[in-house]
Amino acid sequence: MRRRGSAARLLALVLLALGLFGLTSGAAAQSGRPVLVARVDGAIFPVMAGYVSRAIDQAERDNAAALVLQMDTPGGLDTSMRQIIQRILASRVPVIVYVAPAGARAASAGVYITYASHLAAMAPGTNIGSATPVQFGEGGEVQMSDEMKAKMTNDAVAYIRGLAQQRGRNADWAEKAVREAANITADQARDQHVVEIEAANLPDLLRQANGRTVQTAAGPVVLETAGASIQPVEMTAFEALLKVITDPTVAYLLVSLGSLGLFLELSNPGSVLPGVVGGLFLLLGLYALGTLPVNYAGLLLLGFAFLLFIADLLTPSHGVLTVGGIIAFVLGSLMLFNAPEGSPFLSVPIGAIVAVTLTLAGFFLFVVGAVARTRRKRPVTGREGLIGQIGEVRTALNPKGTIFVAGELWSAVSETGPIPVGQRVQVLAISGLTLTVRPAPSPTTPATPTTAPAAGQGAPSA
Repeated sequence: MRRRGSAARLLALVLLALGLFGLTSGAAAQSGRPVLVARVDGAIFPVMAGYVSRAIDQAERDNAAALVLQMDTPGGLDTSMRQIIQRILASRVPVIVYVAPAGARAASAGVYITYASHLAAMAPGTNIGSATPVQFGEGGEVQMSDEMKAKMTNDAVAYIRGLAQQRGRNADWAEKAVREAANITADQARDQHVVEIEAANLPDLLRQANGRTVQTAAGPVVLETAGASIQPVEMTAFEALLKVITDPTVAYLLVSLGSLGLFLELSNPGSVLPGVVGGLFLLLGLYALGTLPVNYAGLLLLGFAFLLFIADLLTPSHGVLTVGGIIAFVLGSLMLFNAPEGSPFLSVPIGAIVAVTLTLAGFFLFVVGAVARTRRKRPVTGREGLIGQIGEVRTALNPKGTIFVAGELWSAVSETGPIPVGQRVQVLAISGLTLTVRPAPSPTTPATPTTAPAAGQGAPSA
């Protein structure tokens, strides 16, 4: 019995020790450094560059094992791309670019950012390439001479080859992506040493990345990512708002609706709400346009269109100015973002332009029509509203005297000769404070129905 009791106590102690060891191991695993994940989803504009810089700052403050930039981008602005690359090169925390999910791409600026990363990975079903630079000016895409185009292309080639050599990646394919807009799939990119890893998902990426050594601004770092906790770095509400409004289509809608709101406020002073909302929309739209390659001729045409709309309400042009405004608005909309072929993220879809133009055209044609109908109506208030009114003579008109009309006594002159007191007169015109009148037409007296005589009271006999 004693041996059985001792064995039971020994077994209990062993189980307790194993449990404590498991808890300790779990706690140790949970105390490992996290991996932060930021989503680079959409065009590379200033808002995205600020978001990536903030994510790297947070990764450094948290002493993260790595920062993963999960990327799906059609490209973007050179200035924003270089800002991101400079921050990656200066990062003390390993930055992993992961082109994902399936169907995503790293095009144009995304190629350069991928080459700048400490470790590059792609998910199956993704692609990378088309890194040919395009120059923008005030009129949209600039048509350059062969010499200038070669100069800009050579500069881009030197830049991406430098990144490739620094990270030990395929520099020849990088040059091909710039000069020939080459594209390859995820497995081709891995086989050609454009990226190091092809991973099905984020845990798979962290498992394959674990143990690799990368060179950061702080020196060589061995990645410890297997089983690390994943912490997303979300955009702030303000960053998300700026990301939405810097979309060219949204910026175009904001400018159009903001201008319409200010028009409503100017045409109906005191409305307040249209003016406040219109002003906010217009300011947000102008901020967004300031971050985009805008054709200022297109923007001026949009402003000129609204000036024509306003002028048509103030002058009797019978809608001619409104038609001119619609034409100017369409031309300005088409010219606002003159994006090159293959860069739809820098243009406004034709469908959006048609919808906004039809809406504004319908609105202003309705308003102009209402104004025209109002102008054709006889005034019913003020001095002009007295014309046609019926009054009563209070002092005999011979030919001058006074009449009582619309609740007031007026000096009057008869157009047809003397008119006695008490007679009804009609106002024909106003000259200063004197009314010109004539006798009012007699009111129509309704006919009195004839009653048939009763039988025996004068009825004719048979």
